[in-house]
Amino acid sequence: MSDFGINEMLEMQKALQEKYKDKWEHISPEVGKNKLLWMIGEVGEVIDIVKKHGPQAADIDNPERNHLIEEMADVLMYYNDVLLCYGITAEELKESYTIKFEKNMNRW
Repeated sequence: MSDFGINEMLEMQKALQEKYKDKWEHISPEVGKNKLLWMIGEVGEVIDIVKKHGPQAADIDNPERNHLIEEMADVLMYYNDVLLCYGITAEELKESYTIKFEKNMNRW
């Protein structure tokens, strides 16, 4: 199984944005807030599934698992739109994530 990274997701989101450029809001810093709000809405849908079906929703044999994964994918799509809106690259994200990780590893 191959890794599915931020760069690949960003390229896929760029392709979606290009395909629907006449129907969707254009990617820009001004639109970033809207994308964040839509992403939060999708997080709410993930929460609803877990509230309704409990942690068992993630069980491999649970029919709700596919719905949970689909909603998580929606969250990631909006997350990547936000990165595009603010021009944040995978490299910048990795650097910041690594610094934050190291800070948290040494927190206590």
